[in-house]
Amino acid sequence: MSHPNTTVVSAHPVVLPVPGRGEDLRVRVSAPATGSGLPVIVFSHGFGSSMNGYAPLADHWAAGGFVVLQPTHLDSRTLGLAADDPRTPDIWRIRIHDLTRVLDGLDILEASVPGLGGRVDRDSVAVAGHSWGAQTASTLLGARVLDSAGVPGEDLSDPRVKAGVLLALTGLGDDLVPFAAEHFPFMRPSFAGMTAPALIVAGDNDQSHLSTRGPDWFVDPFLHSPADKSLLTLFGAEHSLGGIAGYEAAETTDENPARVALIQRLTTAFLRSALHPEDTAWKEAATALEQDPNPLGALRSK
Repeated sequence: MSHPNTTVVSAHPVVLPVPGRGEDLRVRVSAPATGSGLPVIVFSHGFGSSMNGYAPLADHWAAGGFVVLQPTHLDSRTLGLAADDPRTPDIWRIRIHDLTRVLDGLDILEASVPGLGGRVDRDSVAVAGHSWGAQTASTLLGARVLDSAGVPGEDLSDPRVKAGVLLALTGLGDDLVPFAAEHFPFMRPSFAGMTAPALIVAGDNDQSHLSTRGPDWFVDPFLHSPADKSLLTLFGAEHSLGGIAGYEAAETTDENPARVALIQRLTTAFLRSALHPEDTAWKEAATALEQDPNPLGALRSK
């Protein structure tokens, strides 16, 4: 189990060359200072963030025994791409390639943290993401993007990825507002092929301006994907899920440290058990939530 006193070491930016991207890919690598056979989480940030975001999650996961890899995508405010940059319409796809490039670059990333070499379990890889990052991560788990005729686009799933955590992942594209329908072609998902085990986390007060639906829009990925899936519905949570993007971050609309702590515990337990089926962490965490007299959320599984 993770221990609050576990020392986490991190290196950033670790630069992976990506010809044709226009910018090299910059990655933050975080890992516990000790331990071996460490599983990997590749994390995709939400719109505008960077490898420096989501410390409440990244630090907790690293203290819990994971190697956490956080690329900075091209939409990051730290890069300041112009709105009319020719890459803009394709950023959703470049984001997906960023995650596969991180997996391709594991040798470089592992070597970037002194003492990490040889301690990484390359057969235990998960993806995670928040909002647009959850959409990005979902494609590596088998979600696909429908074209304007409703035909699924290419399969971008990655056999190296064994499980995922999808935080505030947007739902089906049937009820997008006109602006989103016009500008965000990637928001027409099919979850039918998303076969990898995943924990989907939704806030029951997450009212998106991109869809005419209510917060149940964020339950779609659970309802429309095959097993093996779990859904954590957080009571009262908005799109920032209590503040996972950072401590006292400006974009958090529903600051709630207890909610963030629950997400930390449940995501860590889920990934631990998904990557190592003999691990009972998930069962124990689910039981604890079930038995909590004042629960902050509810779990469903299929």
